[in-house]
Amino acid sequence: MLRKEAVCLLIFLISGCETTGEQNVNAMDIALPKINDYPTRDRVEYVMNCIAQHGGLTYINQYACGCKIDKIAEKLTFEEFDAAKTFSYLKSTAGESGGVFRDPESSKKLRQKLKEAEAYAEKSCFVE
Repeated sequence: MLRKEAVCLLIFLISGCETTGEQNVNAMDIALPKINDYPTRDRVEYVMNCIAQHGGLTYINQYACGCKIDKIAEKLTFEEFDAAKTFSYLKSTAGESGGVFRDPESSKKLRQKLKEAEAYAEKSCFVE
């Protein structure tokens, strides 16, 4: 008897969600931000580095650092994140070689965008 009621409720809910007279919108047509487009390896690497920078592995640091990369992913695509991280790591290279990473306007903008995303993530995820 309970199963029959559950099936009836399911049919009612599904039929109640149909659109009438409106243009159907395919869920695939809606452009949503890709929050989960970061490869797992890069997420794990970021979380492990974050944990090390915040005093080592604790439950609080593990959760906060996982939260932090999720918040950064809300602000930057993976391509932007990867480029900004590369520019940030290599900007201290001495001489003309380092200028390739330091000087271009795109490098400065991406590094600034990463800095802002990290500040937003730090504020959102770490309890002080």
